[in-house]
Amino acid sequence: MSTASLEVSGLAFAYPDGHQALFGVDFRVTRGERVALLGPNGAGKTTLVLHLNGILSGGTGTVKVAGLEVDRRHMAEIRRRVGIVFQDPDDQLFMPTVREDVAFGPAAAGLRGPELEERVDRALARVGMDGFKDRPPHHLSFGQRRRVAVATVLAMEPEILVLDEPSSNLDPASRRELADILRSLDVTVLMVTHDLPYALELCPRSLVLSDGVIAADGPTADLLADDDLMRAHRLELPYGFDPRSVPAAPGR
Repeated sequence: MSTASLEVSGLAFAYPDGHQALFGVDFRVTRGERVALLGPNGAGKTTLVLHLNGILSGGTGTVKVAGLEVDRRHMAEIRRRVGIVFQDPDDQLFMPTVREDVAFGPAAAGLRGPELEERVDRALARVGMDGFKDRPPHHLSFGQRRRVAVATVLAMEPEILVLDEPSSNLDPASRRELADILRSLDVTVLMVTHDLPYALELCPRSLVLSDGVIAADGPTADLLADDDLMRAHRLELPYGFDPRSVPAAPGR
């Protein structure tokens, strides 16, 4: 069996106030998979994601990225391999120009000169923003800023791209453009979303996290068509949307 991009085993975590957020989470994501992480508010999704690159630690169980355990020994490499794109792009864009934002991570890692410029150009080309290098990020549309935020992570050449609600606040055209970009990327994708049609469009497989445990793991189309499962875990499709009528996302 090839090395998984991500292996989570027995992960349990309680916050200092005693709130138990995770109760023993187990799953495995192979290289190149696109997987949606679904669940109601308060299910533990953010807590789980913050364990993937060591922002949170101190619980029990293990998290491994490309075979490396997420701990202090490997933290620099883990944070290069796991790129998180936050829901609000303004949480990631803080430099005067798009180029400087995308260059920030690789430059901090020691890249300089032509190699750095090549890395920036490649990341911006992958998200269709290569003509915007000299623009101030705050002059861009929300959808364009989200694509630049993705580029800041891609510039680090991660193995895993974690996206927090990537379709939120996007107009239909921007939503489609981002979907096309995500389908084109040769990375493992873990997408945290309440947008169940977007999960169906992009992710052949989904995990349902509920009350701090994995309640279901399977083909996205099958999970969304299971009325009892959806009701039990407070997942709701848009009115009139029938997942059985939509072609499933092509497997990766």
